[in-house]
Amino acid sequence: MAGRSAGRGRTTRRWAARLLAGLVPLLLAACNSGPGPADDKPYEQQIEAWRAAKDVMLRTDPESPIPADQRATFPGLAYFPIDPAFRAPAALAENRGGPPVIIELETSVGQHQRMQRVGILGFALAGITYHLTAFTDVTTDSMDRLFVPFGDLTNGSETYGGGRFLDLERTATNLYDLDFNRAYHPYCVYNHGWECPVPPTENRLAVAIRAGERLRDAKSGQ
Repeated sequence: MAGRSAGRGRTTRRWAARLLAGLVPLLLAACNSGPGPADDKPYEQQIEAWRAAKDVMLRTDPESPIPADQRATFPGLAYFPIDPAFRAPAALAENRGGPPVIIELETSVGQHQRMQRVGILGFALAGITYHLTAFTDVTTDSMDRLFVPFGDLTNGSETYGGGRFLDLERTATNLYDLDFNRAYHPYCVYNHGWECPVPPTENRLAVAIRAGERLRDAKSGQ
């Protein structure tokens, strides 16, 4: 959820945070066809509604990463089939007892973006344990969201070669719902004017995550 427009200096992370906030009323409208809370809907319907609402935002928001002349005909994002097997509980082991750990992530244009390492998320898929480092942006005082960039064995063929991202709302318990069905591509995939961070080596998973956003042309890593 981090990056910036090379031409305008706008961060992908900030725009994505605003996009997520804007998705809430659209998602509620999509999920609530009658009485009852939105989360009473089956899991797959919640994911489908979220994705549909995101497509609306990408087509209509004036600061969308989709080039303005392509928004009216934008066909929507491409996704793998929804698979609950790629949704796992995760526990965050926070960095504690010392100064903030700041690292520089390389970006899609060979620059660097400073991020704060918050801790390590531990989770399991198909009985195998994995770990991903969670970050926050050093340019904001808010720690209410975690940014989790990751790579996997689909990169360069079924998904963008530079990897994908997850965003997590911060919890008081350090327990998280790590749902790869919500994984998304950085905005430089849609518009080369945007600069996006590349997941660090520590966040490269030795497994194919066939969940979340994929390339529409799965034969290309571009």
